[in-house]
Amino acid sequence: MSELCRLTPQSPWWELTTTDQDWDEADPQLLGTLLAHCALIRGFEETVLDLAAQGLVHGPAHSSIGQEGGAAGSIVGLKASDGVNGSHRGHHQFLSKALAYIHPHGIDPKAEIDAAVQSLLQKALAEILGLAQGYCRGRGGSMHLRWAEAGALGTNAIVGGGVPMAAGQAWAYRHAGTDDVMITYFGDGAVNIGSVLETMNLAAAWKLPLCFFIENNRYAVSTAIEDSTAETRLSSRGSAFNIPSWKVDGMDPLAVHVAMQQALAHMRSGQGPTIVEADVYRFFHQNGPYAGSAFGYRTKEEEAAWRQRDPLSLLARRMTARGLLTESDVQALHDRVKAAMDDAVQALTVLEGQAARGDEARNVSGANGTATRQAGKRQIRAELWPSPDFRDVGILGDLSEMQDVRYAAEPDMVEEASGFPGSADGSNHVAVSDRKFIDVVADVMARRMQQDASVVVMGEDVHRLKGGTNGATRGLSQLYPDRCLGTPISENAFVGLAGGMALDGRYKPVVEFMYPDFMWVAADQVFNQIGKVRHMFGGDSDVPLVLRTKVAMGTGYGSQHSMDPAGIFATSPGWRIVAPSTPFDYVGLMNTALRCKDPVLVIEHVDLYNATALGPVDDYDYCLPVGRACVRRSGTELTVITYLSMVQHAAEALDETGISADLIDLRWLDRASLDWETVGESIRKTNNVLIVEQGARGTSYGAWLSDEIQRRFFDWLDQPVQRVTGGEAAPSISKVLERAAAARTQEVIEGLRCVMQQKGAA
Repeated sequence: MSELCRLTPQSPWWELTTTDQDWDEADPQLLGTLLAHCALIRGFEETVLDLAAQGLVHGPAHSSIGQEGGAAGSIVGLKASDGVNGSHRGHHQFLSKALAYIHPHGIDPKAEIDAAVQSLLQKALAEILGLAQGYCRGRGGSMHLRWAEAGALGTNAIVGGGVPMAAGQAWAYRHAGTDDVMITYFGDGAVNIGSVLETMNLAAAWKLPLCFFIENNRYAVSTAIEDSTAETRLSSRGSAFNIPSWKVDGMDPLAVHVAMQQALAHMRSGQGPTIVEADVYRFFHQNGPYAGSAFGYRTKEEEAAWRQRDPLSLLARRMTARGLLTESDVQALHDRVKAAMDDAVQALTVLEGQAARGDEARNVSGANGTATRQAGKRQIRAELWPSPDFRDVGILGDLSEMQDVRYAAEPDMVEEASGFPGSADGSNHVAVSDRKFIDVVADVMARRMQQDASVVVMGEDVHRLKGGTNGATRGLSQLYPDRCLGTPISENAFVGLAGGMALDGRYKPVVEFMYPDFMWVAADQVFNQIGKVRHMFGGDSDVPLVLRTKVAMGTGYGSQHSMDPAGIFATSPGWRIVAPSTPFDYVGLMNTALRCKDPVLVIEHVDLYNATALGPVDDYDYCLPVGRACVRRSGTELTVITYLSMVQHAAEALDETGISADLIDLRWLDRASLDWETVGESIRKTNNVLIVEQGARGTSYGAWLSDEIQRRFFDWLDQPVQRVTGGEAAPSISKVLERAAAARTQEVIEGLRCVMQQKGAA
């Protein structure tokens, strides 16, 4: 008969509660600081809901009223150099971290509110109202709050979206040799998100100092936790990943503080991540100044029971019982906070038709859970709005980091290139010989990692198989084992982690996606997070990240491993895109990408890996300019625009047809970096354009490019821009169908003849 042996998790899992003795022995300064943080957060949130009720908050107002104890309890014990990030409901964590930064030794609840705190309240409120003086210059609003200097590293509107980036920050802390920690806050809804679970696994495997702080408020909008999971004790997730976990009453700020101190000791000693689950309750609906019961998913009785556990009331009661405060002291604190918030509102808005004094009072936390609208009508001070001219500023950086770069001359255009900017010593010429493409891919990365200790390579199998699946990371794991990181199969986690590393500023992650189709798995991190983060948080946050991937058409890997990602990335702001077609270009463009402080997609092609062309003999330090295309051939009859392996196919087609054409290798594909000067000069000469690409028509890069060309150069075109693409369908496994789905030399020949036929007809 079979035997059963009960297994137990390797990691501990505790439920922590405080006792009367804990409260009696708690440091008075700690209790006072907890109360001050909670009171300031409460007053701030009441003001936000009041303004939302008046229609002055454009967009959501996700208040944290009721949840202040979890934020204050977990944050007041942090160092200024520790970091936090959070979710769409993150005002309380942002404010608490900022308050702890301004007053690292605590806040006396009897003291006046000083100028630094007043500035914090006004600036945070300005951000929520979308005003220029806000922390993100009005771009972030309620859901995107960041003050990097204070360690408040960003709240996030995508459920669970900020968790992988928090892991990247934690990696940077540990690799830099500090004992700093990162706390990422999210709710019960995010616990079931793949990126959160992926990050838990990765953080545990790599022993990152990251605390996963779960605010279990029992409802994801209106869906009760019992409807979402069979295990409602959410800290149980830690057992699956060998992460020590604490479950605590989040309405008890002291209990949260004690649990966090234990978690901090674990993380600061290098033992890896932790989980803290705090049972909290938002007194209002998901968004706005109404109770959840108004929408029918909670009862008034449930809400009343939780209001009896208000963390502010608990702190005040415990402190007055010990004689640390009087009831009048507590009331005076709330009065000072209200006055401070009134001052902030008056600085940002103007009241039309001054209301009677008695109507100025407001009670957004009344017994019925609704917000009372203030009499009189307020409006935002017009001069405080951001200028419309600021709309696109900061999508990408200004490339000032490219000053004093040594640019190399093109091997076949030495005289023309000799005046490239940035070559301080005038030494542009690079010795070249025939090189295999994949060899220079590995060589330039080895050189950069040797010269720059901030470069970190990561991806699936990059540390195995003699340099990954294609040899692109050959030898790196042996030379730099702490900077060549083989990852689990979890694109969301590791590319988001790289984004967090990049935002830290001390490291330059180079991420390999084995195939570009995998970007869809990590689409949130690639597009919503990394692509938008600089602009979203005000335009000042550098994101020096390189994402390498390869087009694998022709390898027989089918529909889910063969796409060309250029068209998708080109229509997603925030990324620069590089597509090298020669070994020489690859070295120069990769060096430029690594120097760039924007995220850069570097697209490679399997057809080029084993091809031989001119490349550097021993110089792997030169760059090629951002936004500089290369005219591979000169002609008079039409302009052929292409990139990657299709440069060679286009050259072969021109040889076969004998057509005289400019053949432009774009190299830089994104809107901001595309060489419009070279393209325009050619079009004004030839008056006919053929765009050549290999991939599917549906995700075509040329569709965007042709539209842009026709708008910019319509008066010089003799006919509409023509295009060569692959088929409608993605490549199939069948060799015949795969060939039919991808454009190569024959399709370019047909495209050239079509253009010339139309040219003749015109």
